[in-house]
Amino acid sequence: MSENPRRRRTIARHGQLESPSTVSQLLKFIAIGLAVVLVSGLGVGAYVFYDLSSTVSANAVELEGQEAVPPDIGEYEGGFNLVLTGVDTCEEKYADLFGDRCTGSDAEGTLNDVNLLVHVSQEPRRITVVSFPRDLMLPIPECVDEDGNTHSAMSKQPLNVAYTDGGLNCVVKTIAELTDQEVQFAASVTFGGVIEITNAIGGVDVCLANPIKDRYTGLDMAAGTHTVEGLQALQFLRTRHGVGDGSDLGRIGNQQQYMSSLARKMISGEVLGNVPVMLKLANTALNNLEASTSLANNPMTLVQIALAVKSVPFEDIVFVQYPTGADSANPNKVVPNYQAATALWEAIEQNAQLQITHQNNSNDGVVVQEPTTPVEETPVDPSATPDPAATPDNVVALPDSIKGNSAAQETCSNGNVR
Repeated sequence: MSENPRRRRTIARHGQLESPSTVSQLLKFIAIGLAVVLVSGLGVGAYVFYDLSSTVSANAVELEGQEAVPPDIGEYEGGFNLVLTGVDTCEEKYADLFGDRCTGSDAEGTLNDVNLLVHVSQEPRRITVVSFPRDLMLPIPECVDEDGNTHSAMSKQPLNVAYTDGGLNCVVKTIAELTDQEVQFAASVTFGGVIEITNAIGGVDVCLANPIKDRYTGLDMAAGTHTVEGLQALQFLRTRHGVGDGSDLGRIGNQQQYMSSLARKMISGEVLGNVPVMLKLANTALNNLEASTSLANNPMTLVQIALAVKSVPFEDIVFVQYPTGADSANPNKVVPNYQAATALWEAIEQNAQLQITHQNNSNDGVVVQEPTTPVEETPVDPSATPDPAATPDNVVALPDSIKGNSAAQETCSNGNVR
């Protein structure tokens, strides 16, 4: 594997095999932040969050080589990064839903099958969520696990073995070395989150351009708009054979549709205006959360993160897939496309508004829909001093090899019957 041609870190101070783990597990962590925004505004947030986070602090993970984290996230110049990963630990409550992965020959080990790096920029705030394929072949660095054991570096392995090798710390270290991004915060969550979360908020709306019938997950849905919750939501997020070309890359696109829809629902008054629902989300998430010490040791850190992102416009919440190419050694794996990745990190460093140029096709997990509601334009104050970072000049068109969408775009699953 070639060396990464570019080395950059965010400036700090002054994240095709069937898999039962899903991105929905990671959304529990996002739900905590949104919950805290609400309750803190009512004057009880700090107390509630501290009470809920006591078990998280007790099991916090130290990230290797991390510099001291400032008490205020506003001290991060250039923004900050979170790595969020979903691991396929088999919880007893859900083990019967996942077949051989939890009860058969595949039940050994714990894999990090969903991997996100969430970058929150400086003002004006923008959020970029980068999804890394589980089958991305890359070096796994030497890692120290939670018991203090050192695991040797590996020159080329799938990303989803990093947790097995050295826990959350190893996932963070692997992604940090691939991207040259300094990671300030991290968390991992386990099976079952999709059922807990979607039930708590009354389901998440998803759109299917075509029917999905996937015998591997048991998902059978007609074309159109559906509100998924419980087991069906889990099946929707697990489906790989049921969308696009049946690959993990298609599944990522489908999962991003779910995340976009969930983000819109969470920010709406439908969820943020319901105190019991938000507290239930926070409690559910924290019961399944393994966090870095930088996140767990100060209960107000997540409050600050939530306050920093709660007003970000939908068009500035962008979900992208880390760019990849075919692995000549294994047709079921992919390798990094460093050239396209460099363009992505440069645009993020510029705090540019990201423009997706990739045109989805039949191989992709989703198709983009035309907007169904008009976009409101923000009135311009002619007396105000222009902000260069907010002008149209600060828009970067990403290479067409980078797939994704913003939360302002409506996408529908590119379903098929298998």
